Amino acid sequence: MLLPWMKLATDTTMLAVESQLVIWTRLSQAAMGRGSHAENLLMVTEKVTAFAEAAATLATGGSAHKVVRGYRRKVRANVKRLKR
Repeated sequence: MLLPWMKLATDTTMLAVESQLVIWTRLSQAAMGRGSHAENLLMVTEKVTAFAEAAATLATGGSAHKVVRGYRRKVRANVKRLKR
């Protein structure tokens, strides 16, 4: 019973760390003048899309674990894309 909660706590903590990396990277790029309008638009639209997907997952009986996994997948993709 404790193991699923520990996994959720670990995944949530990793999501927070990975999200901060994306925020730091985007802010750094903007500060250096390398930001773009497309990236700014993506920041907003991806949040709306991710929220809608999370709500749909929960509405169809999905778990918090599944929602966090989905968010982490998207955040890791952002990290990979922004580091190029």
